[in-house]
Amino acid sequence: MSSTTTRTVRPTAPRGAGEPSGEVLREIPLPPYVTAEDAQFAVRAVVVHAPRRWSGGTVCRNDASPHPCRLHRWGTRVLAQRGLRPADIAALIAGGDPTAEPPHRPGA
Repeated sequence: MSSTTTRTVRPTAPRGAGEPSGEVLREIPLPPYVTAEDAQFAVRAVVVHAPRRWSGGTVCRNDASPHPCRLHRWGTRVLAQRGLRPADIAALIAGGDPTAEPPHRPGA
């Protein structure tokens, strides 16, 4: 196979087998329970992959994919599981520090 050959990988499960579309396969899986380390990775994900206004619309600041990108969505979901409200997540993004400690939510 030459280096210019393109291979297409198709899902093995037939369409309509319990999934409305292929979108579910594109999401990054959540951890079974969210540890402090997961929360720190999630903060990094939402801050580094924050939205940026561009001529074609809103894109990911890190890789210019349409916002919200996979990592931003994953980070938001992990932080929500950790008990953070959307306002808390927005404050982390506005702060712009990927090493910031996520606020602790008692009972979360």
